[in-house]
Amino acid sequence: MSTFHLSRRSVLAGSAAAAAAVSLPALPAQAAAAPAPAAGNGYRWRTVAMGGTGFISGVLFHPSVRGLAYARTDIGGAYRWEDRTGRWIPLTDHLGWDDWNLLGVEAMAVDPTHRNRLYLALGTYTQPWAGNGAVLRSEDRGATWRRTDLTVKLGANEDGRGCGERLLVDPRNCDTLWLGTRHDGLLRSTDRGATWQPAAFPATPSAAGQGITLLVAAGRTVYAGWGDSDGTAGSPNLYRTTDGTTWEPVPGQPAGTAARVPIRAAYDRLTRELYVTYANAPGPNGQSDGSVHKLSTANGKWTEVTPVKPGGVTGDGGTDAFGYGGVAVDARRPGTLVVSTNNRWSEIDTVFRSTDGGRTWTSLKDQAVFDVSETPYLKWGGDEPKFGWWIQALGLDPFDSRHVVYGTGATLYGTRDLRRWAPQIRGLEETAILHLISPPVGEAHLISGNGDIGVMYHESLTASPARGMASNPVFGSTTGLAQAAARPSYVVRTGWSGGANGAWSNDGGRSWSPFASQPSAAKDAPGPIVTNADGSVLLWSLGSSNGTAHPAYRSTDNGATWTEATSVPRGAVLVADPVDPALLYAYDTTAGTVHASTDRGLTFTAAATGLPSGDAQFQLAAAPGRSGDLWLSAKEAGLYRSTDGGATFTRVDSCRSSHTLGFGKAAPGAAYPALYMVGATGGPNAVHRSDDEARTWVRINDDQHQWGWIGRVVTGDPRVYGRVYLGTNGRGVQYGDPV
Repeated sequence: MSTFHLSRRSVLAGSAAAAAAVSLPALPAQAAAAPAPAAGNGYRWRTVAMGGTGFISGVLFHPSVRGLAYARTDIGGAYRWEDRTGRWIPLTDHLGWDDWNLLGVEAMAVDPTHRNRLYLALGTYTQPWAGNGAVLRSEDRGATWRRTDLTVKLGANEDGRGCGERLLVDPRNCDTLWLGTRHDGLLRSTDRGATWQPAAFPATPSAAGQGITLLVAAGRTVYAGWGDSDGTAGSPNLYRTTDGTTWEPVPGQPAGTAARVPIRAAYDRLTRELYVTYANAPGPNGQSDGSVHKLSTANGKWTEVTPVKPGGVTGDGGTDAFGYGGVAVDARRPGTLVVSTNNRWSEIDTVFRSTDGGRTWTSLKDQAVFDVSETPYLKWGGDEPKFGWWIQALGLDPFDSRHVVYGTGATLYGTRDLRRWAPQIRGLEETAILHLISPPVGEAHLISGNGDIGVMYHESLTASPARGMASNPVFGSTTGLAQAAARPSYVVRTGWSGGANGAWSNDGGRSWSPFASQPSAAKDAPGPIVTNADGSVLLWSLGSSNGTAHPAYRSTDNGATWTEATSVPRGAVLVADPVDPALLYAYDTTAGTVHASTDRGLTFTAAATGLPSGDAQFQLAAAPGRSGDLWLSAKEAGLYRSTDGGATFTRVDSCRSSHTLGFGKAAPGAAYPALYMVGATGGPNAVHRSDDEARTWVRINDDQHQWGWIGRVVTGDPRVYGRVYLGTNGRGVQYGDPV
């Protein structure tokens, strides 16, 4: 599963053109800001349990501390494993709005000689619009941090994000750290990450390449994988230094690997052998060939130990194409190690284990028994989960030879006996949240529409949904989610699917049926959807494909037939009146005009004009229980309100910027619903609540709970005063309650 990311600019994948080589002055260390209390009312913030739901790009057991491990993700930050509680603890939730690009963790490192030291290299994208990377360093396992900003970019959500680790504590001197970059060579710090300087390295990055893909210590020698080999015979892709100054190609590199990328490496100190996995692309996508080799560091001899060579015939007559990803060695048993395949879609990825230095292998998948009762969505609408995909993160507990974990595109699986597997994911969430509904009645207080994992019906906020992902059909990313305000049992959803792109529910979202038909353009541009107050009308605003903006469509028979809604501006933001089924509204973001319908969406007429416009995100929201009471959240332009059905709007002076707005149960003694807003009043962008129709606001998150960019969706709970649900861009759903 590819990890979905919504940046403030665009959705991008893959490596960008290389940044020009830059000089790196020594940057001053910055102390982490002291936690600031929430203004006015304190809140307790927790994460809604889904169960991972994103790509685990790295996992690292501490070699010297039993039960201590760390995990990194491509857009959801870093985590520490607490063995006593069996949970992952988020370590980077303090990163704020302006630091959204740092929620992607490119690499991590621990100091084997100092049990509490932890280092993170942060930076999600290398594109020109993304900010530079940063290094966080901690002396208390990530409880507090000091930060150094870099002058180069890192790419934790780009191709090659499962490679590594690219960050390493030097085995000769723990004050020295190495950081491999994608486009700016090798960096070195001699003061435990406080300042960084370029280090001499004999290879030159290519414009769209990978640069240094891994750093690993083998005794006192440091090895570096190189992802930009030109592919010619003898072209090196593995380098080493024995003195911390001079780097040289490792002699005798295996034939056939020059055109491959070194993905990961692990050193068996008991046999003095270095194992390296290779693939013909950095992954996690795009790999179709690969191998595993080991180097005897005592005599320089290379040996191929590939468990199964790619290219064989699959059960359906196709080609068994894949690469190799993770590798980990047993710290207690010489010659015992595990490696993973990657991007093996037909025959399904696996983890191989060897106890004789790679001479023979056993596929752990063949005898695997899975228990996903804790996270049922991993069945993906079927009867059984599969072993996994995108397996590049792989760990072997140095204190327990039968404790193996591996990351996939959706979770982290673990075993304690090499046979029975279950998600080891409690506390780790990295979904990008696109839509939220908090129903006014029923079993669930929350329904979420998500990137990559469709829609989830949350019977509980503390357990992964028992029904898993909404099926019939199963979606990838959700594009629309709406509930009939006067008939809350009726819910509709739209999204990306191999079959139908829309579905409806008559039981509040517990079960679903696909639309009997859909507009032809819905397959390529499903777009958002709304339903009027009584659920008798559907209005589907399709998106764009191949540069063409598609029209909206209307259905009055529950999706059995559709007609083009010619008077709805293409790409308009839609909302239904929560009281009157005849009223619907559409906001033309290009013209800055609100259009209103009084005939159940059959025709729309222009109403208020001169409102903020542009191609950025806007939100038109209707206050629950009130007809014609509309709010326009217009990002940096602020917040606007209409009490006459969109005929006129007045700017709300108490709000400097508003990125998303939602409603919840009114405060005790108040007649109007509580408002929740992500935006700025007098300070920075934050989460706010108003109990007096936006005349005044109180900030309800604090500096330790910011989660990067959070400007997509927020909603209150209509049944619990003060409770708010916040959709993040990589940390799932956060919910807050007053304390």
